[in-house]
Parts: sequence; C-alpha cells; structure tokens
Amino acid sequence: METLYHQTNKQIHELQSHMGRLESTDRQSVHLLENELQARIDQIFNHLERLEILASKEPLNRRQNAKLRVDQLKYDVQHLQTALRNFQHRRYAREAQEREREELMSRTFTTNDADTSIPIDETLQFNSSLHNAHRNMDDLLGSGSGILTGLRDQRGTLKGTHKKMLDVANMLGLSNTVMRLIERRATQDKFIMIGGMLLTCIVMFLVVKYLG
Repeated sequence: METLYHQTNKQIHELQSHMGRLESTDRQSVHLLENELQARIDQIFNHLERLEILASKEPLNRRQNAKLRVDQLKYDVQHLQTALRNFQHRRYAREAQEREREELMSRTFTTNDADTSIPIDETLQFNSSLHNAHRNMDDLLGSGSGILTGLRDQRGTLKGTHKKMLDVANMLGLSNTVMRLIERRATQDKFIMIGGMLLTCIVMFLVVKYLG
C-alpha cells in the first residue's frame, strides 16, 4: 500500500503543477492540455479505489490512519477536478461571448433589410421576465384576497341564517308547548262539562223523586 500511496501522491503534485499551465496555454492547444489533465485525474481515481481496498485490509491499529491518508488524497484530487471543470466552464462562456460579439460585429444592415432588429440583451430579457413574474404574483395575491373576502361574507351570512333557524326552532318549540297545553285544557273542560251534566241529571232525578 505504501508504494501505491506515494506514487499516487506524486501524481497529484505533478497534476497541480500542470494545472498552472492552463492560463498560459494558447487557445488552439488548451483543449489538448485539458484532455491530458482529465486523463491524469481518472488514473488517480483508479489508484484511490485500489488504495481504499488496501486500507480496509490493514491491521486494525493502522486501518483508521490509512483511511485518513486516502481520504486526504481523494480530497486533493477532487479539488483539482473541480478547478479543471471551472476553468472549462469559464472558457466555454468566454468563447461563446466572443462568437456572439463577432456575429454582431460582422452583421450588416441595408435600408431595405426586413430584419433590422438586434437581439435583446439577456439582462433586459431577465428584467422583463422578473417584472412579469412580479405582476403575476400581484394578480394572484389580489385574487386570493378577493376569495378570502368572499369566504368571510359567506361565513357572516351562514351565521345569520343559523341564528334565524335557531330562533324559528325555539318558536316552534314554544308553539308546540302551547298547543299541548291547549289540548290538555280542552280535554279537562270536556270532562268537567260531562261531569256537570251528569251531576245535574242526578240532582233533577232526586228532586223529582223525593219532592214529587
């Protein structure tokens, strides 16, 4: 493991020195250097995979230290990989800007040219899109406020209707009670009337019998 570790560490240092040549390499050769650096990085990653396997097979008292050393190498090469990708992204963006600038400078317009419009700057497009997004958000908030107001009004209406229903229910309950009292009183009056008639008949019978 030690031999492969020192070999990989040496390759990382060599890779760091070659990374410094990116900024000074001409445009025609820079992509060749990028390919070379990427190949070196891939090779180092392959060595790191082997080192991880070997570190897991180390004696228990040295295994943790071996894994830390491998992790440090992995961190170094990942940092170099990120730096290479960032350089490539910057180069691609710079070359795209240069192409757009050359196309714009080489474009000619005539008095009868139907297409005389110049492409809108990306910043203006972004600002326009942002303005539209804000306007749509304001419309959405306004619609939401209107919906909430309508719901509050409906809630008030439902509360009033519920109260009226309770009042009607209470009134109906009172009316039912009164009707039951009236029916009970009518029944009592009927029995009193019948009893009175019977009592009158008995009195008249007694008077006729004993006084006649």
